[in-house]
Amino acid sequence: MSTEGVQVKGNGETTLTVQSNNLLFLNALLSKVSYKSTDYHVNTGDLVSFQFENHKAVFPVVIKQPQLPVLYDMGTDISSSVTITTKTFLRYDQLRVLVNSIRTFYANIRIIIADDSFEPQKMTGEHILHYIMPPAQGWFAGRNLAVSQVTTKYFLWVDDDFEFTKDTKIEQLVEVMEAVPELDVLGGAVQGNQFYFSIIYEKGDEKEGGCLYRKSRGKYHPLPGYPQCTVVSGVVNFFLARTDAVQRVGFDPKLQRVAHSEFFMDGLGSLTVASCNHVSIGHQSKRDQPGAYSRYRHPPNSDQEFKYQHHFFKNNLKCILFG
Repeated sequence: MSTEGVQVKGNGETTLTVQSNNLLFLNALLSKVSYKSTDYHVNTGDLVSFQFENHKAVFPVVIKQPQLPVLYDMGTDISSSVTITTKTFLRYDQLRVLVNSIRTFYANIRIIIADDSFEPQKMTGEHILHYIMPPAQGWFAGRNLAVSQVTTKYFLWVDDDFEFTKDTKIEQLVEVMEAVPELDVLGGAVQGNQFYFSIIYEKGDEKEGGCLYRKSRGKYHPLPGYPQCTVVSGVVNFFLARTDAVQRVGFDPKLQRVAHSEFFMDGLGSLTVASCNHVSIGHQSKRDQPGAYSRYRHPPNSDQEFKYQHHFFKNNLKCILFG
């Protein structure tokens, strides 16, 4: 093959040789050289070697199937962009206080309730979806169910004993998320107090595994443009999240009673998380609970032991440290 004084050999093969006495012609043809993989793979790479006289360079080529975008209609008000989600178990008095407080400030926003109580009580009202689960399936199973039914761009996770106040301004969290599109989870404050932590993972070898360090109040740096927010690894149970990002990570249903940080551990490296102090939610006063609730709320040490065993195996760890 010859093109305007340029000789090409090996077109469509693994080795391509281009020769010419005219540097302009040579550069013009090289600018049109493209790489095409012969095997289909959704995410891989290759190394390409380039040699000119005595000079040689090697550079990587990323081979990746593009993903379809996921777009959401943000509508004209907060109800079109945010769904409120919660998980409940035997705490209907607190749940009703939560729902009533939401309706005080957001009359039309959708509320999704995942409920694994033994004797479910009906939760009625406009824009409420109440999903009944088999009894005592656990915290993360309920989270999976609730989040799986969200159809808006964002969801706001709250505990069933929280209470909306004048400082629970969802719009302010949405403003930050829209301005910083790489953010996936944005936590707020509970009773004016922030809870957040950092996670450091040191990868080990295949035989021994790595180490995971979780540090309470650990943080990285302020969120650019929002000094009231800090980049962290995990936040409290009051957070706004991108629905598609959280659905990709999911909540491990094997963790039933003792679980929270584990979601952020599973999302380490894929979820960008921050915590803000300018949006807060209230916490209802503690009440006496039925004996069944206390037994599940305060499980035996065997549940904690199972969680650690599960972590060590699932994440190939040799140590987990909390600070």
